[in-house]
Amino acid sequence: MPQLDTSTWLVTITSMILTLFILMQLKFTKHYFHQTPMPDTPNSTKQQTPWETKWTKIYLPPSSLQR
Repeated sequence: MPQLDTSTWLVTITSMILTLFILMQLKFTKHYFHQTPMPDTPNSTKQQTPWETKWTKIYLPPSSLQR
């Protein structure tokens, strides 16, 4: 039974890893990465409510009367 020749395995495996690395690098350089989106400020109009324009007096609750 003949022996398996393993002398070229190092070269084969090294060249395969190098080739895969180069192919992945080429794939990554062609990939388009999206930019981070800028926050969009909505143009909302503030609604006027009746209590915003009037001055209201704030009363203390009856249980906390001070003499």
